[in-house]
This record gives sequence, structure tokens and C-alpha cells, in this order.
Amino acid sequence: MGPLFLAFALAVLAWLLVVGDLVRRHRPAWHWYLIGYPTAAWRVVFTWRRVALLNDLAVSRLPARTLVGHLLVKGEPVRPVAPRISFPRATRMGLSVVVRLHAGQTPATYMQAADALVHAWKVHAVRVTSPERGLVLLTATATDPLERPGLASAPAELLSALIGALETGGAWVMNLRLVPHWLIAGVTRSGKSTLLARLITQLAPQPVALVGIDCKGGMELGLFTDRLSALATCRREAVAVLTVLVVDMQDRMSACRTAGVRSIWELPDKLRPVPVVVLVDEIAELYLSDGTRQSKAEAEQCSTLLLRLAQLGAALGLHLVVAGQRVGSDLGPGVTALRAQLGGRICHRVNDPGTAEMTLGDLNKDAVTVAQAITAQERGVAVCTGPDGGWARARSHLTPTDEAVATARKYSGMTPELPALDRALVALEGDGK
Repeated sequence: MGPLFLAFALAVLAWLLVVGDLVRRHRPAWHWYLIGYPTAAWRVVFTWRRVALLNDLAVSRLPARTLVGHLLVKGEPVRPVAPRISFPRATRMGLSVVVRLHAGQTPATYMQAADALVHAWKVHAVRVTSPERGLVLLTATATDPLERPGLASAPAELLSALIGALETGGAWVMNLRLVPHWLIAGVTRSGKSTLLARLITQLAPQPVALVGIDCKGGMELGLFTDRLSALATCRREAVAVLTVLVVDMQDRMSACRTAGVRSIWELPDKLRPVPVVVLVDEIAELYLSDGTRQSKAEAEQCSTLLLRLAQLGAALGLHLVVAGQRVGSDLGPGVTALRAQLGGRICHRVNDPGTAEMTLGDLNKDAVTVAQAITAQERGVAVCTGPDGGWARARSHLTPTDEAVATARKYSGMTPELPALDRALVALEGDGK
């Protein structure tokens, strides 16, 4: 019986390992709830006190009667007390723990200890937030949910684009009706251009006008000319395009005032002008100056026109999506003023802390830290803001260039005609000759 029983036990063990591996690969959520969560919860409970002591999360409390040197009357040393924690609560692919802070403690200490918690609990990441005073919420994720994100479904709405997936597993949606203007930062090969391509493919089937400003000679946005109502490829053309849009914005104001409404969305369908989404690639090219009088004048014009569109365009169906490798205060006060009007923020991997700070710093300091931790291998990963004012890590859906170009060509028949823009660009070409 002994050898037979051992062979049977080994066979059962091997079968369990095979089944467990299949469940882990094909049903990761099941594997997490059945095996991963109990193991991780055990680690949290039984390592908490030691981790708290090693990372200065514990507080020494003095008893009422002590001797000099922090010794009790009986000669026993004062023992540090770890903060109280709740029992780990399971989430879809992680767990969360609520910590009750000692008097005088702040969440900053726990943010510094996040890496230590990752190693102690053997999880992918630990995020520290403070839902209310005196409490800290530690949210651990078992694996990187953005490593192979699935493209979740999202309701089809006008001026709404399904970009990718959030770290929470939900859909990453850019809804220009809720958040009318966006700032996107990211270095080359960080995923910024892929995100713009994805945005264009999502907006192409919708009854909206897309206007491109790409001062790199149209290298990026020029691929989608079939679906663009206008494309400016230099700063001189950008000034002309933005000027026409500001004039159009004033006409829309007059139409709303005449109808007694406060936005174009309150106008009857037959009177409502087409929404316009202005895509600006490499914002720095509009603000940098070579020192000549003409260059300075063009930069100031671009700054003023963009700011006017951002301040007044939301209710009039004029939306800005501004992207750049570097967005810093060194580009001038106009960039800082424009940034304040761009409520939506997306920060990919950046080369300098100043760009991350400019993109996310006025919203949440924690988001800046997380954005700076994005590695070169995490292409498409970014920190984005949501309509509720919060933020999350997200990854855009990989949209190949040829697929995006084919989509733009497919819906070229839906491109609204904006005669004023065409006339302005033609006039510039005539002046050039």
C-alpha cells in the first residue's frame, strides 16, 4: 500500500499542478481568488509587524511609569507598536488593506515604504492613498494588469473615444464632452503617437471635423490627411488656421446668443455647427522662437489663439488635444496659462521631471511620481486623469499605422468641409509664391 499510495499522491499532485497552470493562464481571476489571494493575505498578516518596524511605520509608546532611558519599572524595554490594519480584502487581481495611522503619522511615510511592501508581499505594485484623515489605503496588484490589456467595451457617444484599458481593468475613454481639452506628454517611442492615431481612428467615423497642426512638416498627422478638414505643417500655417477657428468661435457665440442658449448642444440639430477637434502635435514648435521679430510675433500669436480656444471653446464645440515631448515653463508663460485650461492630462514616459510636473503636478503629486517610474519597456503606458478628478495608470490600444491610415481613408467621405480654413491656407500658399 505504501508505494501505491505514494504513486497515487504524486499523480494527484501532478494533476493539480497542471490544472492550476491552465487555470492561471486561461482564468487568471479564478486562480487569484483560489490560490493567489489566500497566499498574499497570509503574507500581509504575518509580515506586517516586521515590515512596519523595519520601515519606520511603528511608533514607540511610553508607559505611564518609566525609568530614565525608556525602561519600564520592571526593567522591560519599551516596544514599538505597529499601526492597526484591517484584514486584507480581495479585489479582482489584488487586495486592499486599510491602515489606521498613529497620531502624528502622515501618508508620506507609507509612500516611501511602498517598495518594501511590494517585496514583502511578493506583489507587482502597492499604491498608497488616503481616503480620509487618519487612514491610509494600501492597494496591492498581484500582476501588471497592463502587460497584456484587453480592450474593454465602452458606450459609443459623440466625441468619445475608446483609447485602451485602465489599470483597474476598466475601459480608458477620452470623452471630449465631459473633459473638452487634453494635454498629452511623452518622449519619442513612449506611445504618444500611437495614442493620437488611436484617437483619430475612434473619431473618424463620427460627424466631427478634425484639424491637424503638425509643425514637423506634417510627418505624423499628415498620414491622416484623408480625414482631416485642414492640416497646418508650419507655424505660419498654424497661425492662419487658429485665427480662422477663433473667428468661427465668435460666430458660434453669436448663434448661441441669438437663440438664447449657452452652448451649441442646446441648439436645434439643423442650426448646430459641426464639432471641431484640433490636434496639435509637438506643442513646443509653436512656442519656440529663433529670436527674430517675425518668429516672436508668430509664437505670441499661437499662444494667444490657443489660450482663447481653450478658455471659450468647450461650450461651442471646439476642442483641443495638445501633445508634446517636452512641456515646461521654459517655453514661456503662455504654456503655463494654456496648461491650466487643459483639464485632461496624459503623461507617458518623459525625460525630465519638469514635464511630468507640468503635466500632472497641479493635479496630484503622487501621479507625478508614478509617471516618472514608467520604463522604456512599457510603451503605451501612461498616467491619465479621469472626469472625476482622479488618476490611474493606463495603456493605449496598439493601433498600427497602416490600420489607422486605412481607417482615415475609409471614412474620408465623412470629412466636413470648412471653407474658411481652405481659403486661409490657399492664401498663404499664394503669398509664398
